[in-house]
Amino acid sequence: MAEEQTGLEERIIRKDQHTKEIDLVNRDPKHINEDVIKVDFEDIIAEPAGTYSFDGVWKTSYTTFTVSKYWCYRLLSVVLGIPLAVIWGFLFALISFCHIWAVVPCIKSYVIEIQCVSRIYSLCIHTFCDPLCEAMGKIFNSIKIALRKEF
Repeated sequence: MAEEQTGLEERIIRKDQHTKEIDLVNRDPKHINEDVIKVDFEDIIAEPAGTYSFDGVWKTSYTTFTVSKYWCYRLLSVVLGIPLAVIWGFLFALISFCHIWAVVPCIKSYVIEIQCVSRIYSLCIHTFCDPLCEAMGKIFNSIKIALRKEF
């Protein structure tokens, strides 16, 4: 029984990430477009006090703006959404590929190679600079500075 449970858990864990359920109600769960895209009629068009248009014009303008924004977005999503999703998917796949197969190996190679240079540099510093600094320290060790205020 325990083996069957373990096998079931492994199959659940191995479930493909691409087949997960998506939330059709909350389409921005990480709130990446919270501050950017919220554009309503009141954010774009406003009439100051004393310069009002006819009520019918104002209501029609509001309805026209809202409906045209809604349907234009839907139309653009249908026409350009899938091709742009393919392009963005390809771009991020390319970035991931370059990072995995080029950037990280180059950095690791650099770190390995720089360790050798670091040891040689450290040896040179300790061989030549340490005695010089010690000698200069002993020379200037006997110098004393006194500050006095004169009125």
